[in-house]
Amino acid sequence: MPIGDISGVDAPLPTRVRTEPIQQRSADRLNRLLDSAAEIVDEIGFDRLTTAMIAERAGAAIGTVYRYFPDRIAVLVALRERAVQRFRIRSMELMRAAGPTSVWDAVDCGITAFVELYRSEPGFRIMHFIDRERTPLSAEEAEPHLAKRLADILEEAIGITHDAELDFRLEIAVEMADAILSRAFAFDSAGDERYIEECRRVVRDYLSSELAAV
Repeated sequence: MPIGDISGVDAPLPTRVRTEPIQQRSADRLNRLLDSAAEIVDEIGFDRLTTAMIAERAGAAIGTVYRYFPDRIAVLVALRERAVQRFRIRSMELMRAAGPTSVWDAVDCGITAFVELYRSEPGFRIMHFIDRERTPLSAEEAEPHLAKRLADILEEAIGITHDAELDFRLEIAVEMADAILSRAFAFDSAGDERYIEECRRVVRDYLSSELAAV
């Protein structure tokens, strides 16, 4: 069964973005702002990011930033949403190429996508923004989006039953993988291979044990 196109490529911008661009020029301007924010996040972290920094880096007036974002938090949320979307897209590409036949095969593609993007995507560390802030911005943003999206992909790709139990097990797997991979890249921009391989082992063993009947 082919994997359906559920990557969210054409999904709307996050609701906290003040103005959704219609014309290509506006879309390009918005992407330039987010690209600038991503570069700054890599350099100094998201805690110190300001709208003034974004405007200066993008070569734009501060009013341009506020045209799209009411505050710096909205910029970070939009940047995180873009990172999540790119993660979904890359995961889908890898799954289409690999043709997973088990839960572990599919999840392993997700781990590979995460590692690739951490190495190549500016500002990808923003994926952890909500967790580290400790205070979700909304109930929707607090939802385990990656785990639920992965469950949808698994149902489409290998025909497993998509239910609350699977969602929960995948959420645990995603949380473990996220924590270990974050440590892999904490002091090494290329990622410490020992942690990356241990992440695969831990998640594989967990899913093999908890979803043995799948």
